[in-house]
Amino acid sequence: MSAPNPYAPLLGEIPVERREVEVLGATTAYWVYGPADADLTIIAVHGFRGEHHGLEPVVAHLPGIRIISPDLPGFGETAPVPGRTHDLELYARWLQAFAAAVAPGAVILGHSFGSIVVSAAVAGGLETPRVILVNPIGAPALEGPRGLLTRLAVFYYWAGARLPRPVGDALLRNGLIVRVMSVSMAKTRDPGIRRFIHDQHDTYFSRFADRDVLHEAFLASVSHDVREFAPRIAQPTLLVAAQRDDITPIEAERRLATMFPDARLVEIPDVGHLIHYETPAAAAEAITQFLAPSDAGTR
Repeated sequence: MSAPNPYAPLLGEIPVERREVEVLGATTAYWVYGPADADLTIIAVHGFRGEHHGLEPVVAHLPGIRIISPDLPGFGETAPVPGRTHDLELYARWLQAFAAAVAPGAVILGHSFGSIVVSAAVAGGLETPRVILVNPIGAPALEGPRGLLTRLAVFYYWAGARLPRPVGDALLRNGLIVRVMSVSMAKTRDPGIRRFIHDQHDTYFSRFADRDVLHEAFLASVSHDVREFAPRIAQPTLLVAAQRDDITPIEAERRLATMFPDARLVEIPDVGHLIHYETPAAAAEAITQFLAPSDAGTR
């Protein structure tokens, strides 16, 4: 039985439409939220092992904004790009091509691994007036507060890719392991939100195309971070960081903010790497203020 979605009433008031587009020789599925005639459009890129549903709580708190939320190649309803390694270069090229096809000049938002993809794409020439990074990966994952768990994750994804395919696939989709991941990331004490978070991970965390794509994307997620690209991102950038993030500690996020030519850091207390699930209203408020007409020279 699914856990109640605490953000469903707000989300239900926002129109949504599923669409598809061909990008790099494969079909990308994406969802368009909000009014078609909105003054502002955001392309929102989800994190590793997730898909577009994960960002819906934030979408629910941004009425009046048109938000385009794709599933990354190899995840959710988007097919892998044929004949390509799903590394960071591929994901950055995909985002550049996707944005050009569906919403040239949109604001670009990325969460977690999506923050790395967005940063690489923008540093590589993706045109956008502003950049928003939620739970940005601002330091090597292996050096984070839970570096040991990350090393265990490296072994887990390596084993999933090397074991006989049926065994490896079962390991990577194992519900108990997914639940352990979910419990380790959740910080909220609200039992309803915790149940919702676990249900979201149970439902969507294993919707990847195959173990090879998953392993390649994982390697991309732990081999790069936003620091590589920050100095080359000239656009005004908003960093929405969590003070209890176990992947990138807040001290690293503060250092990251100084590496951009023009960045603003908003810190959210009492939350970890799941800002999009636990404190979406606070994230949306920071985004709204950052994009306000008095603050944004370009829409």
